[in-house]
Amino acid sequence: MGRMDNKLAIVTGANSGMGMATVEALSDEGAKVIMLCRSEKRGKEALQKLSEKNDRQLELMLCNLGDYDSIRSFVSQVKEKYKKIDVLVNNAGFISLDRQETKEGLERQFGINHIGHFLLTTELISMMDKGSRIVNVASGAHKTGKIHFDDINLTKGYNVIKGYSQSKLANVLFTRELARRLKDKGIMVNCCHPGAVATNIGIDRETGFGKTITGLLKPFFQTPAEGARTAIFLSTDDSVKDITGEYFYRCKIANSSRRSKDMNLAKKLYEFSEKLVNA
Repeated sequence: MGRMDNKLAIVTGANSGMGMATVEALSDEGAKVIMLCRSEKRGKEALQKLSEKNDRQLELMLCNLGDYDSIRSFVSQVKEKYKKIDVLVNNAGFISLDRQETKEGLERQFGINHIGHFLLTTELISMMDKGSRIVNVASGAHKTGKIHFDDINLTKGYNVIKGYSQSKLANVLFTRELARRLKDKGIMVNCCHPGAVATNIGIDRETGFGKTITGLLKPFFQTPAEGARTAIFLSTDDSVKDITGEYFYRCKIANSSRRSKDMNLAKKLYEFSEKLVNA
């Protein structure tokens, strides 16, 4: 890992799991890290835990990635306080067995996992320049995904796999198209599959549904720190400072689905996403 002294990083979904592990690693390399969290309570608990090591430079900022106004408010706060962003790790993820919607009426997995991060990233690009890095945490689930342009909110025949895989394919396509658009600016954009990781994703915060299953499978999963390793590598390592638009697994370029390499599809999704956030 390269030292990150005097650098600013933003990590979404920073209060638990891979997000928290990413914050820990980046701050230990000297970066000032903004922890983007939706819940003030969970964010403060994570901040307190991470601050037990005195020399970490951390700041908690609240943002709901399922709410355009909240995202734009977060961006304006960052722009007021800081001049440049060196690393943006789009780590936050949402998964749900039942169909839910964001404030704007988007199917929530697509709305948070893709559109929320799309809006956040495109609004923050003006604060990035040559050498800045954007890392999108995708998933191997993208391989079964399809972008349902005719029913993007999955109002007909919703199921969790259909929704989640669509959102994760969108992460990879967004990475490809954004990398193409930013190549001349020297801003690197890559995505990664973290592998099977024991985190709180999929656990209902109110009912606790999913905890038992996660608990039973935990011995077979990677820890959050292990799952975050590739995102941390893409954020810091000198060996990838000139690589952009790629999909990584275990710190190496990996094969992604044929659909995820379709640049016409990537462009179509980008323009479609622009219309959604500007509607």
